[in-house]
Parts: sequence; structure tokens; C-alpha cells
Amino acid sequence: MSKQFFMKTVLTASLAALTWAYPVQADETTSDSTKKVSDVTEKEDPYLWLEDVTGDKALNWVKERNAKTQGEFESKPEFNKLKDDLLEILNSKERIPFVTKYGEHYYNFWKDEKNERGVWRRTTLEEYRKAEPKWEVVLDLDAVATAEKENWVWSGVQLLRPGYKRALINLSRGGADATVTREFDMETKSFVKDGFYRPEAKGSLGWIDENTVFVSTDFGDGSMTTSGYPRLAKRWKRGTPIEKAELIYEGVPTDMSVSAIHDDTPGFERNFVSRNLAFYNDELYWLNPEGKLIKIDAPNTANKNVIREYLTLELRDAWEVEGNKYAAGSLLVIKFDDFIAGKRKFDVAFEPSENTSLASYGATKDHFYINVLEDVKNRIYVLTPTPDGWKREPLTGAPQFGTVSVSAVDSDESNDYFLTVTDYITPTTLMIGSIGKAPEKLKQLPAYFDASDLQITQNFATSDDGTKVPYFMVAKKNIKLDGSNPTLLYGYGGFEISLTPSYSGSVGRAWLTQGGVYVVANIRGGGEYGPRWHQAALKANRLRAYEDFAAVAKDLVSRGVTKPERLGIQGGSNGGLLVGNMFTLYPNLFSAAVCQVPLLDMKRFHLLLAGASWMAEYGNPDKDGEWDFIKTYSPYQNVKANTKYPTVLFTTSTRDDRVHPGHARKMMARMEEQGHAVKYYENIEGGHGGSANNKQAAYMQALAYSFLKQQLFGK
Repeated sequence: MSKQFFMKTVLTASLAALTWAYPVQADETTSDSTKKVSDVTEKEDPYLWLEDVTGDKALNWVKERNAKTQGEFESKPEFNKLKDDLLEILNSKERIPFVTKYGEHYYNFWKDEKNERGVWRRTTLEEYRKAEPKWEVVLDLDAVATAEKENWVWSGVQLLRPGYKRALINLSRGGADATVTREFDMETKSFVKDGFYRPEAKGSLGWIDENTVFVSTDFGDGSMTTSGYPRLAKRWKRGTPIEKAELIYEGVPTDMSVSAIHDDTPGFERNFVSRNLAFYNDELYWLNPEGKLIKIDAPNTANKNVIREYLTLELRDAWEVEGNKYAAGSLLVIKFDDFIAGKRKFDVAFEPSENTSLASYGATKDHFYINVLEDVKNRIYVLTPTPDGWKREPLTGAPQFGTVSVSAVDSDESNDYFLTVTDYITPTTLMIGSIGKAPEKLKQLPAYFDASDLQITQNFATSDDGTKVPYFMVAKKNIKLDGSNPTLLYGYGGFEISLTPSYSGSVGRAWLTQGGVYVVANIRGGGEYGPRWHQAALKANRLRAYEDFAAVAKDLVSRGVTKPERLGIQGGSNGGLLVGNMFTLYPNLFSAAVCQVPLLDMKRFHLLLAGASWMAEYGNPDKDGEWDFIKTYSPYQNVKANTKYPTVLFTTSTRDDRVHPGHARKMMARMEEQGHAVKYYENIEGGHGGSANNKQAAYMQALAYSFLKQQLFGK
């Protein structure tokens, strides 16, 4: 059972959604007889009609604003040149084809100029080591999309062990989070007629054995949660209707999601049910061989994972058990069978300090590895079980610079690992190694831009409450601190997600080589210093994240890096909410803002798509007293006609079934009516990522950078 499935994808998937609004349950709000804060009329919100995603009136409004933005930028030769340059990077055959090992093959999904929707392909390690490996195409998604006349987008795959002769492939229409799952024959390289098939919905289908799967999906009325995810987990036998699948677990409508998962680790095969009540609040059950569900009796706020013979708990809150106290942010390890038997003697694999946090962890055949952030810099350690406890030592040959990530090549069969090293100006390198031996380079990106005159620095700004907030800056080595530098400040600040340095040919080509300064703020709400950093900006404390971002902006100005006239900001999703708050709360600090797939109407966010699943992060507007603090960071309610704001570019996607496009639409309409300088572009495809293929991605990137240059250069 992988940590990535149970923890990281739960976080990401929980930002997903169904295709329309769901009402909040009465016990989560006020009495049904009492008018809720979110129950607005068209008189109170004259742009409510823009929440009708595919309504003719709304789409005509979108097309009019798209045409205006397209006319402004597409007529300029420099825009089209930049778009072509960025597409060249995105389609480059010199990109690293990252792989996943199944059996003897290494698989990769690849998109380029020829394969717009992509090909799923495989090779051997011997071939992969070559500069130009020979690939065997397993599935050509462009061909499938053409034959079926569907705009399919790849959404992942699971292969059946041990033979790897069958696969379950997930596809989405236009990049939406809702997917279909289809069984695929790896020998004939074709979809299985009358094989396992899950119709389009939020959910999952996963192997137990060749003739059995776990399925969580939309089974009809009442089967989905108010967040738009499945609340039923079932076991489905081949040859029977999906409607006849055996119920394993049933959650309640106000849960976030329910799923069942089979751990196929040889010798440690187990079945589990995961019940996510809300963000940072989940239950894990072991479905024992007798069919009994046994709850893993650990705090709901702890991330729970089972790796081979071990149970791991990643604590988000401090925990005291049997007289032992464990700090929030710690990683605890115990034998799974011992825990089930009632023992609670844990080994502490990691305990945070004032400047460290656990970024990630995993395992090879005989070792654990932990990735530690020390002031947002990665350090990799190997943990080895011994009769005297866990032995800890640095990973041999691991670089001491850049963002470093590690993952097992095949955790069941070897101690081999992949190591990825990157930073803002050094092309990403992929290495392969084995525990105890120095890794060797496998692949490296080419330099997509000249970084010889650039340097990375880390600085700390002081927020309103005295907290030191780190931020990275990429600028010329001889930068003049006279306030003249066009500067782009990027941030996110939510859901315990950390922003670490990474190489981007697009940022380099479109911004850094044009004379721009690039800054990334590690504000509270993120995970750079573990749970405490995240929890410091939850719900009623949300403004701290925005105070942190403002502190970084002020620090850039006070240091002479830039000035408000030349300072722009950018963020997407929760980062779009950040941007919306920065220009409404701090309009004098910035001159331009790129607000991408944003949350903006916090009075109704919990009624739109997956919004109900984010109330643990933001609060519930319909719960007594919570609108009082939520309204302080709801941009749609706070924008005013008599205030001068930075020029704003809103971008979103019609096919975004995670964050409702109505947020960006309504904010654009309101600010447009108030007479502010605003621009808008809505991509028809793309889902929450904003684009379904490289052409669309290049266009969206070129639009953002062209807008920023237009607003910040020459002022």
C-alpha cells in the first residue's frame, strides 16, 4: 500500500470535484428553517448565472471576453514567437522521459508535437540508459481519441501483478477530474471487450486479482458525498454487473470520500478501506482474511500507511499513548502485526526541529528512506532496521544542493532507487543508485535558457506577527538594487504543500532571460516547516498567509529589488485565492496579477464542485460564526468600485471540475462592471491544470508572461 496512493493523492484528489454543486448537509450548517449565508439570490449576486458552466448565456459571455483577450495578444508578433518558443520546450525530445517499473519493463507516458494526446510506451533498463532508447508503444492515445471521436486525456494506469498482462487505464474527457476506467490487454495491446469498465465519474477501480476488483464510483442517487466523491466501496467480480458488486463499506454523505485498496506486495498482501471524513481527518481499516473490518486505532489526523511488515504514522498533531509523547510532524514505525495485537511501542523514524520537517518517505526492499526539509533544502537519509533499533545515515552520494527527491525503483525486489535533482537554474538530472552505493547519472535536461549570469538566493522576510518567512529569489548576479527590476512573485500557501526550487524552461525563457526577477514565497499554509506551518494559517488564521506574502513583497521593495510599479504576482487554485486576496487587501503593493483557476467567492465555495471537501482548510460559511472570519478573505465580496487595483488577468477552464470556473467568471464580471482594468481567458479544455495538451499549455503560459511583461516592463 503506497503512501502516494493513500496520502498524497488523497490530498490532490480531494481538490477534485463532480460536475455541479452539492448542498451542505443540515447538521453541518444552521437549521433548515434558517436562511444560510450562502443562500444568495440573483438580486444579491447578479452574476449567479455565470455558475451555469455550459449554459448558452454563460458561454457566450466567455466567448466575448476570450475574443477580446485573444485579439489584444495574438496580433502581436512577440506573443506568437513566445508561444512557439514555449511549445518547442514542451515538445522537446530532450525532455527526461521519467519511468515507472512494472516487471521487466520501464513505462513512460509521452507527449510531443507528433503525439499531441500522448503515447504510453515501454523499454528495458538497458535501452533506457541510452541517449535515445528504443521504445515499444503500448497505447497510442491520439489514435484512440481519433477513432472514438473523444478528447481523451491520460489519467493513469494500474497493472495486475505478478504477470502484468492486464491493466486498468484511466482516461478523462478534456482533462477533467472525472474519469472512465477500462481494462486493457498488455499482450494484444487493446482494450478488453466486455472487460472491467467504470463509467465516467469521480472514483477508482483497482485490482485484487485477475477476476476481482475494488470499485468506488457513482452508483446512482445517494452514492456520492457532498464533495462529489464516492461514499461506497465495493468488491466486483468479473462477469457480473457492476450494480451487483458486493458492498464492503458505506460512508455517510458528509464524508469526503471512501475507497478500498488491495496491497499487492508479495508476501504481505492485504486489503484496506480508507474513509476520509474531511481533509486531515481519515480512518483506515484492515479488511482481514475473515472479512472483518479492523480499524487502525490511531489519530484521525495522522497519515497512516502500511509498508511490507510495518505500519507508519505521520503525525499532524502531538500524540500521547501509553505514557509516551510524540511531537506533531513525527514519523512513527511499528510492526503491523504488533500494532494489531495491541502493542504501542513505536520507533521514531523522524522528529522535527524548529527548522526541519518531513517532506516525504518511502522504502526499498531492505531500507526506509526519509526526505527532510531543512529551511526548505532537502536532505536524504537511509533508515535500516537492526536488533538495536533503526540505524540512520545520509544517502551515499546524495547532492547537497538543489531540490532532491528519491523513489524506489522496485521496492519489493531491490534496494535500487531513482534520484531527481533540480533547482531554478540547473537543468534537472535523473540518477539511479542502490542503497550504499553512489548514484550514477541516467538523464539530464538540456539548458533551455542561458543561466550563466543568474544566481539563486534565499532570504527571510518578517511577517506582521514577527514570524520569519523564507523566500527564494532568482536574479542576475550583478542585480542593481535600485527598485527598477520587473519582478514576479509566486506563491501558494495552503493544504500543507511545499514550494521547493525546480527547473522550468518556460520561466527561464519567458521571464528570467528577458530581465525579470523570479521570487517564490514559502508562506504559512504550506508544508515547508511541517504541520505547524500549515496549521498556522487555517480557517480563522488564514490572513496570516496573506500577511506573509505581503511581507515578502515589502521586503523586496525595501531591499531595492523592485517597486510596486514593477511587481507582479501569480498563483493558481488555492494560489488563485491568494492572488485575489493580495490585490483586494494590498492593492498598492503590486501592479499586475495573474489569477489562475482561482477560488474567489468564499461565500459559496462549499456549494460548488468539490468545495465541501475544503471546509477543513477554510471553514464553513454556513456554520455559526465562521462567515465572520471567512468574509475577511473572500475577494468576490471585498472588491470595491472606489479602489484602484493592479491590472488582473483571470484564466480558468470550462472543463475544470475541481475549482468551479464560476469563481473567475463572476470576479471578472464584477470588476469589469466596477470599471477596473481586467482581462479574461477561459480555455474550453484542460480541467484544473488549465490545458489538455502542450499547444494549450504553451498558449496559456505565453498569455500570462506576455501580460506580465506588458504591465511591468518599462514602468
